[in-house]
Amino acid sequence: MTHQYKTMDGCSAVSHIAYRVNEVAAIYPITPSSPMAELADQFAAEKQRNIWGDVPNIIEMQSEAGAAGATHGSLQTGALTTTFTASQGLLLMIPNMYKIAGELTSTVFHVAARSLATGALSIFGDHQDVMACNQTGFAMLASSSVQQAHDNALIAQVATLASRVPFIHFFDGFRTSHEVNKIDVMSDDIIREMINNDDVIAHRKRGLAPERAFIRGTAQNPDIYFQGREAVNPYYQAVPNIVNDAMVKFAQLTGREYQPFSYYGDPEATSVMVIMGSGAQTARLTVDELNKNGKSVGLIEVHLYRPFAVDYFTNVLPESCHHLIVMDRCKTPGAVAEPLYTDVMSALVEQCSVGKRICLPKMTGGRYGLSSKQFTPAMVKAAFDNAIAEKPISQFTVGINDDVSFTSLAIDNNYTLEPDNTVRAVIYGWGSDGSVGASKSTIKIIGAKDNKFVQGYYDYDSKKAGSRTVSHLRFGDAPIEAPWMIEQASFVGINQFNFLTKFDCLVNAEKGATVLLNSPYDAEHVWDHLPLTVQQQIIDKELSLYVLDAMKVAAETNMGRRINTIMQTGFFMLANVFEQQEAIEQIKHSIEVAYSRKGPAVVEMNWNAVDHAVSATQKVTIPATATSNVEVKSTIGDDQLQFLQKVTKEVMAMRGDLIPVSEIPCDGTFPSGTTRFDKHRQAVNVPSWDPELCIQCGNCSFICPHATIRSKIYNKDELAAAPENFKYTDVSARGFPDTAYTIQVYAEDCMGCTLCVDACPAHSATDSNRKALQMVPAAEQWDKQAPNVEFFESLPQLPINQVDYSTVKGVQFLPPHFQFPASCAGCGETAVLKVISQLFGERLMIANATGCSSIYGGNMPTTPWTQGKNGYGPAWSNSLFEDNAEFGLGYRISVDHQKDMASRLIKELESEIGHELVQAVLTAEQSTEQACLEQRERVEAIREKLIGHPKAAELDSVIDTLVERSIWIVGGDG
Repeated sequence: MTHQYKTMDGCSAVSHIAYRVNEVAAIYPITPSSPMAELADQFAAEKQRNIWGDVPNIIEMQSEAGAAGATHGSLQTGALTTTFTASQGLLLMIPNMYKIAGELTSTVFHVAARSLATGALSIFGDHQDVMACNQTGFAMLASSSVQQAHDNALIAQVATLASRVPFIHFFDGFRTSHEVNKIDVMSDDIIREMINNDDVIAHRKRGLAPERAFIRGTAQNPDIYFQGREAVNPYYQAVPNIVNDAMVKFAQLTGREYQPFSYYGDPEATSVMVIMGSGAQTARLTVDELNKNGKSVGLIEVHLYRPFAVDYFTNVLPESCHHLIVMDRCKTPGAVAEPLYTDVMSALVEQCSVGKRICLPKMTGGRYGLSSKQFTPAMVKAAFDNAIAEKPISQFTVGINDDVSFTSLAIDNNYTLEPDNTVRAVIYGWGSDGSVGASKSTIKIIGAKDNKFVQGYYDYDSKKAGSRTVSHLRFGDAPIEAPWMIEQASFVGINQFNFLTKFDCLVNAEKGATVLLNSPYDAEHVWDHLPLTVQQQIIDKELSLYVLDAMKVAAETNMGRRINTIMQTGFFMLANVFEQQEAIEQIKHSIEVAYSRKGPAVVEMNWNAVDHAVSATQKVTIPATATSNVEVKSTIGDDQLQFLQKVTKEVMAMRGDLIPVSEIPCDGTFPSGTTRFDKHRQAVNVPSWDPELCIQCGNCSFICPHATIRSKIYNKDELAAAPENFKYTDVSARGFPDTAYTIQVYAEDCMGCTLCVDACPAHSATDSNRKALQMVPAAEQWDKQAPNVEFFESLPQLPINQVDYSTVKGVQFLPPHFQFPASCAGCGETAVLKVISQLFGERLMIANATGCSSIYGGNMPTTPWTQGKNGYGPAWSNSLFEDNAEFGLGYRISVDHQKDMASRLIKELESEIGHELVQAVLTAEQSTEQACLEQRERVEAIREKLIGHPKAAELDSVIDTLVERSIWIVGGDG
């Protein structure tokens, strides 16, 4: 039996199979399933052939609903067809899925199972989406690892062709879909051997064709519809045996054994856990450890979830089982229990009712891992402990602190099962800095060695840029199955120095671990710049600290802002995976493979960066005591809202998992304007303003995508309280005596994109390279500009009626209601949104599709849409991926209706309000912001007049709509 090991992620493992066993794929990208579709499209572009020697037809549709419709049509005309999806994308396919299943049509939908958008959107993994498809008639096959996802993609295809029942093949989004692991990849010969060509031909012959003229999909009346629904029963009853037969044949060909329900553990276990998905790997390791220490426990891993094969389940459940724990990775509000628990209970009750089982075990059900929440061995142990407790919690949760419904189990955080003999690396990076890409490259370099096994998991939020990323990498001499984030790291990489003042980067460093820090300070001076708490951790844990000025190396080697190759080199030097010389050779080879298409100059530049990184890495001598005066400062003070202190602050400090249920809004409503607390200090260089050269055109402020460069004019009397180095100049326009002008750079928030400098037209008469804005080192400006920003914000805003909205010069004096978004540096979309927020911010309503603009615009913990000092500002919401037009139309219909209601009510109350005021409100012209401001004053006057009136509350609920709304529909990508 020949083995072909390759390092790949879960999506790649599935797409490798799906492409080879299909003829058509109708696709639409949705995270985290997108790589499957993208790879299929790439394979087709490269003219790769399927196992029948043809190039599959890959077509991208306008939506998931469109992809489902095209899939349905392709299937009905006899082509082997698939699609890839997740979350609400899968839900948009449900109407067609009922049709596909009802017509007994063979297909496999590959699903990277993901959370559903409820009170909040989440791109991360659980089983809510696939559970919403329970009633469609699709069979469901679950995978727990990258290897299983690869294998079950084929088993599902074999089973659907043999049974005619369509399949959902699912695996955990991000946890499995994006985990990188070394797997045994099937050859095309094995794939061909598994596929029964007679079943393929039968599928084609069932397709619609004029030569086989028939009608399918009729409308039926009560006389026959019911019978038609029951007629499918024999096909579903046959599915479990068909799947089992496919698994038996697969084992004969590959040596990897599967069953519809796989039992693992003590054959006479008294406590048994039932689970499916990646959590089964964690449970398996914990079962081994518990049994080693005298327990009697077992595990049933569910593969075939639909149809739920009662006999296959009960055949693997030990008769000795007294306590049965069923773990669900979803939430069904209002249900007696979650879906898997309900199925297991129904199966056992049925067995008892027909005399096949004497009594039921005591059952408990648990919810875990929603939105890729950690699921660790300690949580598995807690579930087993709860089952045998005197008063167990029957429907419990693990991984959260539920202080509302009190469902959560206590967790022993000291209980951990990190695999032995592995290098465990945790690398902290910044969104878009290349850290994740470098980590994946590292995994592939090491995994390419015959005797090395690897695992990579990447913990990051959904922001495109400007947020921390954490790569969890494991390397060892045996296959690695540990689907939880590293709890004890032997290596910690910190790719941004300022992370040390934001969150605890060393919390997971084990005693004696190696730490590599990207530092602007050399080994001799860095110690004095570390916070006191960090110094103490280094001493207490006996950590080895190395520094590497990656920014400096990048500048010296023309790498710009990209430090990924440089920090990757530092990792290989220190992590002891290879000998240093071999490590450098491996990195350079990977660079050549990755960049050769860009030309030898790019390859040489990256090689040069590697060599510089080797010589620039320095070991720090650790003093015996902590001596630092550097404090970890929070941007959210005690004077801020309690929510900001208890939730936002904790999430920003990477302690969000510890926030109790009672602190989280139950309906998804959060305060806006919180990006001002980020102060991410990401830029290498920021602009510095020269008042003498400035022509006050406003171009820089207008073009800034991040609202980090702003202008004000104000009376010079205000300067009495200005900081010493606060910059200003006289206003150059006529009619503004004793008035000063300032351009203020928000250095801590600036992304360093240079657009403002590029847009500046003001050059020095004596030096053409000198402008009114020049980029300078950011580190010198952060602390220097902070008091200037605070003073600048205290200055009065220019009244609206003095601003010329029709010019760039005028718009610079309008406050932005969209600031510091976590978009990519220099983003063209956010520049437009910022200007829209300046022009219409106090009456702006936004219907946002899911995508780039919803992530930088509405992603926790901090959001950029913000209100003014009067509390007015943009009202923002996001519905789904593709319905922003309809969603925004709903805004307009609702607002117009409420405006009509308000008009009717004030007419009815005219005698109390006064004829003149009523007419002024109803006939107000609101084409300018000043006119809208005057209308708002009239509305407030009406409120004042009706205080205490019986109809005041009713009118108050709609009267604000008499101020004209500006409704904008924003696409997912801006």
